[in-house]
Amino acid sequence: MAVPPRVAVIGSGPAGLYAAEALVKQTDGDVRVDVFDRLPTPYGLVRYGVAPDHKSIKSIARYLQRVLENPAVRFFGCVELGRDLSRADLLDCYDAVLYSTGAMVDRHLGIPGEDLPGSVAATDFVNWYCGHPDAADHAFDLTAEEVAVIGVGNVAVDVVRILAKTADELRDTDIPEHVLEALAASRVRRVHMIGRRGPAQAKFTTKELRELGELPGVRVHVRPEDMELDPASAELAESDRHVRGNVKVLNGWTEPPGDDAPRRIDVRFWRAPVEILGTGRVEGLRVERTRLDESGRVTGTGEYETLPVGLVLRSVGYQSVALDGVPFDERAYVVPNQGGRVIGPDGAQIPREYVAGWIKRGPTGVVGTNKSDAAETVRNLLDDLGRDGTRATGTIEELLESRGLRVVTYADWLNLDTAEIELARSLGRGERVKLARWEAMRSACHPAAARAAVDD
Repeated sequence: MAVPPRVAVIGSGPAGLYAAEALVKQTDGDVRVDVFDRLPTPYGLVRYGVAPDHKSIKSIARYLQRVLENPAVRFFGCVELGRDLSRADLLDCYDAVLYSTGAMVDRHLGIPGEDLPGSVAATDFVNWYCGHPDAADHAFDLTAEEVAVIGVGNVAVDVVRILAKTADELRDTDIPEHVLEALAASRVRRVHMIGRRGPAQAKFTTKELRELGELPGVRVHVRPEDMELDPASAELAESDRHVRGNVKVLNGWTEPPGDDAPRRIDVRFWRAPVEILGTGRVEGLRVERTRLDESGRVTGTGEYETLPVGLVLRSVGYQSVALDGVPFDERAYVVPNQGGRVIGPDGAQIPREYVAGWIKRGPTGVVGTNKSDAAETVRNLLDDLGRDGTRATGTIEELLESRGLRVVTYADWLNLDTAEIELARSLGRGERVKLARWEAMRSACHPAAARAAVDD
C-alpha cells in the first residue's frame, strides 16, 4: 500500500485550516496533514481578530474545530518557523509545505509624532482585548476623555465600538478579566473615527457600521458637509449596494448631536492626519481637510484642525512579513505565487512550497474568502505531487524530540479550552473567559505537569 503524502501547513488560522480541510477532502482522507502554529491555540484571527462581542462570527471556530478532529490532521502548537524549525527542516520531513501565516504587522502613518507614547497600532489594541499572549501586558492609557481612531474599515469600527461600550455590556464576552477591569476604569467619552476619503470610499460594511448607532448611551454624529458627494462618489453610491447602504446609515447621523448621551462617536471624513502632537506623550492630533482631485486621488486643501485627543489608534491596514528563506515581494507584502504555487525571483515555480490566505493574496476578503482561496492552492499542490513523486525522508516527531520542544497537541489545546470555560463559570461571566498570559496558557495546556511542579 502506498504511503499517504505528508503535508505541513504553517499557520492554524482560517486559511491554514481550510487548506487542511481541502487536503483531506480532495484526497478522500488519504493524506497526513500537520498544522503548526507558534501559539498554543488554533484558529488565528477567528480567536484573536474577531471582536469579542461578535459571537456569531466567532462560531466559525466550531466549524474549524472539526478539521482538527479529523484523524488525518494533527496540531502542533508552540512551534515557530524560524525559531524551532527551519524551512529546510520542513522540506526534509514533508512532501509539500503550505504557508498560511497571514498578515501579522500593521501599516504606519509616516507622520511626525507617530512614535509618541499613546500613539499605537489598532492591531495591538485588538490583540489586547482579544487576549493574545503577546499583548497581554500591554498598557493603554484610557484616562483621556477623547480618542482618535484613524481608519474607516471594519477593524476601526470594532475598536471604536469596544471603546464606546461599557464594561457591563462586555461582561458576557470572552474578554480577559484584566482587560475588562481596565475598560471598566476607562474615562473615554468621545471617539473620533477619521477617514482620509469620503463616505463613498469607506471600507466598513453596513452591518458593522449600523451597530454603532445601536449602542445604548452613545450618540453618533457625522457632519452634514462631510456627506456631500462629488459626482464620482454619487455615481458609486447609486451603483454599489454596499456604498449605498453605508451612505444611508451615515446620513441618518447628521442631526446635531446634542449632549444628552454620556458617550459620543464622531465619524470624520475628508481628514488626513498630518502630525501627532505632544511633549512626552500624545496630547493632540492635527488633521488636514482633504478632497479628491480629478484623477480620484486624495489631496490636501490647506485647512487644518487640531483634535484634543490623548490616545491615537491607527487602523490603516495589515501587511505580511517575510518568512526566512521564502521569496517575498517587499512592495506587495506577499509571497510571489501563481495559484498558490510559490514563484522564485526568476519566475520559475519553487517545488513543494505553496501559500494560502493573506500571505498569498494580501489582506483582503472576509473569513470565508479563505475557503476558495485554500481550495485553489490545494488543487495545484496535489496536482504537482501526482506528477513529481518526490518524497520526503525525515520524521518530524524525531526532530522535535531531539530539540527538546514541548509541543502543544490538539488534546492539550482542549485542556486550555476547558480551563477557559471553567474560568467563565467561576466568574459568573459568559461562555468562556480567555487566558491571555503565556505561562497561564501553558499550565492550562499541561495541567498534570503544572500540578507536579507545584507539588515539587
